[in-house]
Amino acid sequence: MVITKRNSLRVAALGVLTAASLAVAGTAMAATPAAHAAPPAAAQSAAPAKAAITAKPSVTSVAAWKLFRVTGKTTGLKAGSKVTLQQKQHGKWVSLPASAPITRSGSYSLGVELGLKGKNDLRIVSGITASPVFNVTVR
Repeated sequence: MVITKRNSLRVAALGVLTAASLAVAGTAMAATPAAHAAPPAAAQSAAPAKAAITAKPSVTSVAAWKLFRVTGKTTGLKAGSKVTLQQKQHGKWVSLPASAPITRSGSYSLGVELGLKGKNDLRIVSGITASPVFNVTVR
């Protein structure tokens, strides 16, 4: 399809008209009596689920630079978005180069190799949502 200036103007005009009609419809809905509004209990049950992440390492102790897995489930997060492993270093959370996509069922699984010997505080994050802290000791 060839895009012309005329077609672009038609699309823009259609968008403006659609927005205007939605605004008028929204005003009409706002002006209806409260008797037609949904009951408060129904409105509360339709609220989106609060985002949460669980995390479980396949081991609690591992040799340095040996592969282990972290698996878990998410709720309230979009399928396909990424979860990332973070490690507490010098009192700050640092994102490590270990991430995985969230499946349609809300689960994830990622492979991890750690080299920092000792007890490692770890968590899984996606955006502002974080899992509870879990520990893996590297020997």
